[in-house]
Amino acid sequence: MSSKRDYYEVLGVSRDVDAGELKARYRKVALKYHPDRNPGDQQAEDRFKEAAEAYSVLSDPKKRQVYDQFGHRGLEGMSGGSAGGFEDVFSSFGDIFEDFFGFRSSRRGRGGARRGNDLRYDLNIEFMEAAFGLDTEISVDKYETCPTCEGSGAKPGTYPETCAQCRGTGQFVRTQGFFSVKSTCPGCRGTGQVIKEPCPQCRGQKQVIVTKKVSLKIPAGVDTGSKLRLTGEGEPGVMGGPPGDLYVFISVKPHEFFKRHNNDVICTVELSFVQAALGCDIQVPTLTGEEPLKVPKGTQYADTFRLPGQGIPSIRSQVRGDQIVQVDLKTPKHLSKKQEELLKEVASLENDKLTKKIKRLFKGGAAKAAK
Repeated sequence: MSSKRDYYEVLGVSRDVDAGELKARYRKVALKYHPDRNPGDQQAEDRFKEAAEAYSVLSDPKKRQVYDQFGHRGLEGMSGGSAGGFEDVFSSFGDIFEDFFGFRSSRRGRGGARRGNDLRYDLNIEFMEAAFGLDTEISVDKYETCPTCEGSGAKPGTYPETCAQCRGTGQFVRTQGFFSVKSTCPGCRGTGQVIKEPCPQCRGQKQVIVTKKVSLKIPAGVDTGSKLRLTGEGEPGVMGGPPGDLYVFISVKPHEFFKRHNNDVICTVELSFVQAALGCDIQVPTLTGEEPLKVPKGTQYADTFRLPGQGIPSIRSQVRGDQIVQVDLKTPKHLSKKQEELLKEVASLENDKLTKKIKRLFKGGAAKAAK
């Protein structure tokens, strides 16, 4: 019997999961157990490979059908049914982070300089802050080069030694007949060096987690889903590689009065039926204050009016959109005796008007019938 865990269990999804949810769940698991985020953690690396193998099968409709029907045994002999070695997993899935976020994976070959990890920060801002921009500061937890060992991973006064197994190449070569098979050196895990006396602060990991304050300038006009890139504010590179970048994803809180549609702002104002019937001049709240609006006679429910240039600035041109004012008619719940009398008089006039109209229609119809 296979000792492998159920692929659906590995990713924490139901058996009827759709492609979108499957991809999102794999992203979450892969980021959690990514080896670059868990250096030296064999269990995390195993979980990463397990998740990659599960996703490779469940994201392929044919393989998923075979797996659902026959389980792990049905995949034996099929390409992609096993995750293989660690390098095989990364060659197949290393770029999936770029597919998800536009991020680049820093793992590009063992033993050489590698670019640092990109980081993601989710920021919630107010509606007005999104409309007019914001200068703020955020706190980001990230790995930085250990100040005690200066990134060597070794105890001060000592130095990493060249790995005796791979002689510093980071790779282990095995010859089988006419073929030579390369794999990551198990002695140094591909770094080409062995640390015999680890640094007491970073425990040989060469990096420590720090909280860094980062200044952020949010331009006017951003919206939910906007992404800001801060070059070089990600995690440091390895062995001289460049640092990664910090990506800030914006989420805008809803406003109690305004709603946004592209660069236009939409609001609703209440009018009494008297104001709508007779017309009136009102003051409408805008993003920058109040603006006068002339409501014409006979305005109906859901009629709209436009205030040019009172919307949200475009990120590219800074040209502001418009404000769209939508009318909502308010019916009074409590009337004075005088108000009731006047409304009854209006209703009587309306009834007389309607009766005369019906009579005219009836006479016109009778005249046509007589001809």
